[in-house]
Amino acid sequence: MSEAKKVVLLGATGSIGESALRVLRAHPHRLQLVGISAHSDAQGLFAIAEEFGVKDLCLSEKVSEVPPAPGNATLRRGPRGLEELAALHEADITLVAVVGSAGLLPTLAAIQGGNDVILANKEALVVGGKFVMEAAREAGVRILPADSEHNAVFQCLQGVPEHDVDRIILTASGGPFREFSLEQMASVTSEEALAHPNWSMGPKITVDSATMANKGLELIEAHWLFGLPAERLDVVIHPPSLVHSLVRLVDGCVLAQLTPPSMTFALQHALLYPDRASGVDKSLDFSEPLDLSFAPPDLQRFPCLRLAREAMQTEGIAPTVFNAANEIAVDAFLRNRIGFLDIPAIIEATLNDTQHRDPKNIEEILSADSEARRLAMEKLRD
Repeated sequence: MSEAKKVVLLGATGSIGESALRVLRAHPHRLQLVGISAHSDAQGLFAIAEEFGVKDLCLSEKVSEVPPAPGNATLRRGPRGLEELAALHEADITLVAVVGSAGLLPTLAAIQGGNDVILANKEALVVGGKFVMEAAREAGVRILPADSEHNAVFQCLQGVPEHDVDRIILTASGGPFREFSLEQMASVTSEEALAHPNWSMGPKITVDSATMANKGLELIEAHWLFGLPAERLDVVIHPPSLVHSLVRLVDGCVLAQLTPPSMTFALQHALLYPDRASGVDKSLDFSEPLDLSFAPPDLQRFPCLRLAREAMQTEGIAPTVFNAANEIAVDAFLRNRIGFLDIPAIIEATLNDTQHRDPKNIEEILSADSEARRLAMEKLRD
């Protein structure tokens, strides 16, 4: 058996991190955890470090009071420490599972450090896709998708020539409000938005699923990962979340990837790629009836999906602005400062008030991100 892959896990205490740790526990001879980060949960971080014997740690938020790190572990601090950990020299793979645009710079650091990247953070490509993909090509490293939808596409495309692909179709559960009217959605609470019918995720991505902004972000991510233009990327509503994506070929045949709604399947595929092994969750049971129903999304009730597609077509800094405004609006919604339908309204107003341009470097992307957040904050006060 080959030597175990050495893994850095950014976002170890989050929901994706927890799923990744389940995979690591199941395959200790194939995968070795050598670095972990958390945003502010020092206690959770240290518990993982002790369980897996990890010596390289990072808390990305500069928390004032932190107990000593366990044993002889090294504790890095802040965003710069996160980038250093992402590029850890002894690692083979960096799994990026931090939330939001905070994943961009660590992703670039991992690439520049020569590590393959498993991407469970779509915003890195939404915000800086051009620069991330260019950096990966120049460094000769792989970017393996770990979002269930993009990992499904990746699996479906194995062995398929690029010219045989007609379009990629991402599936969406539709979230908890897929059958709500606009009038009903106007009065939903953050507690209701956090009750996803299928997936167990962090609060930000759960709200994104409810607004379908998440699927919009995934469309933009798919554009960069698979090189297809906006007109060849689609979304379809599939409430059971059993089919994670579909690829339609030029001859009309459709390939699909199916698993139960658990992140362990996509994460294990990416971590062990190109090998496979027994999974940590049960597969589908075809002795029972399975619901394979599909329906088109309603862009009038879920305008975030429309706005994301428009941002993707506009290109330049538009996807960065979409993401920044969405992060500000979702945070305000979770703090009960705005209503559910205010989220797309703030995104659209911010996009409309932005002077769109093509960024020449990462610094211009970061500047556009900051400006979009400032504009979105102004919309909160309007």
